[in-house]
Amino acid sequence: MATATDKSTNAKQQELDSGKEAVQAAYRNMMEAQEHFRHAAEAAGVDLKHDAVAHLRRGKDKADAVGQDLERFVHEKPLATLGLAFVTGLLAAQLLSRK
Repeated sequence: MATATDKSTNAKQQELDSGKEAVQAAYRNMMEAQEHFRHAAEAAGVDLKHDAVAHLRRGKDKADAVGQDLERFVHEKPLATLGLAFVTGLLAAQLLSRK
């Protein structure tokens, strides 16, 4: 009877050990996958940062160009600029004064 109990105990111990090994392997795989995901996210973040900086620079360049065009227009046509400012002021006053 002792041998049957020993076999049962050994079988349970082997099952427990194989379960532990499976859990440890799954944990290692999960940690490895987490590391891969972290590296991928960092790489994607760097790419997004470079894209955002490039868009910002292009936007700034366009804003500078529009500013220069506006400044040139003001210097070349001061009366037209005053007329536009006057009309814009009238429209703004009309819109803001309505109740």
